[in-house]
Amino acid sequence: MMLGKTLAALAFACMAGAAAHAADANPAVIYDLGGKFDRSFNQASYEGAERFKSETGIAYEEFELQNDAQREQALRRFAEKGYNPIIVTGFSYATAMSTVAPEFPETSFVIIDEQVDQPNVRSVKFGEQEGSYLVGLLAAMASKTGKVGFVGGMDIPLIQKFACGYVQGVKATNPDAEVFQNMTGTTGAAWNDPVRGGELAKSQMDRGADVVYHAAGGTGIGVLQAAADAGKLGIGVDSNQDYLHPGNVLTSMLKRVDLATYNAMMDVKDGKFTPGLQVLGLAQDGVGYSIDEFNEKLITPEMKDAAEAAKAKIISGEIAVHDYSTDGKCPVS
Repeated sequence: MMLGKTLAALAFACMAGAAAHAADANPAVIYDLGGKFDRSFNQASYEGAERFKSETGIAYEEFELQNDAQREQALRRFAEKGYNPIIVTGFSYATAMSTVAPEFPETSFVIIDEQVDQPNVRSVKFGEQEGSYLVGLLAAMASKTGKVGFVGGMDIPLIQKFACGYVQGVKATNPDAEVFQNMTGTTGAAWNDPVRGGELAKSQMDRGADVVYHAAGGTGIGVLQAAADAGKLGIGVDSNQDYLHPGNVLTSMLKRVDLATYNAMMDVKDGKFTPGLQVLGLAQDGVGYSIDEFNEKLITPEMKDAAEAAKAKIISGEIAVHDYSTDGKCPVS
């Protein structure tokens, strides 16, 4: 009987602790370079935070990074002020997260697009190659010239992962297609240079590309603008960007950074936060492609059927989309 009472007391204490932890939810988001209204990666995180605030009534704090030197400073300042969870958007926070997280073991941290192995850190990565395969398939079916393009932001394995998935989807659909590829730069400035993005897209279109996909953050706004100005098709990324140029954005490769942000906030609120690596691919609705009122006339029933069939085969394993980040290689070019 005494053992039963002891176990009951322990269970109650655990429940009380969880409830207290849930009540302590006080989230914060630190965006990467480019700002929260980049209409792409950062904005997706912002939209996830806004959804959390709308559904729960719990406000969140935020900070827009201005330079790389602010990463560790901002992360530590938010932790010192008691924010929980603290979510950072971007692989470039890895060093700062590895330094700061151990200093605040009671705080839940989330890093998106990189893995940090600490007992209080959730690392969220995505199957970008899977979503990019699908928009590559759509690009190949939409192209009249058999030539398509890709403009990346910073030249890093993560963006090569987008590019490689895209090329695989294009080539699986049209083995004779040409895919032009350019990266914007090798520093963080590559995420926020729409003028340069437009120039790269224009150079690809001058060579015959009539569909251009970007994975370049704010730089991609220039890519989509250039495609629209030329009467060609762009493909958006991360957030749904179809609305930016209705009729000239074929689709957007959705990367659910909003979902990663929202889930982390809700998990802390509900006392269900778990650290470790999460990978969100097609099977987890972590990536996909958009169809809405702004692009539905561009996606024919045949194109949609082909994309949905490929999606099902990727989820089942019948189609294996190579992940560039595993070996630094792409099987097609």
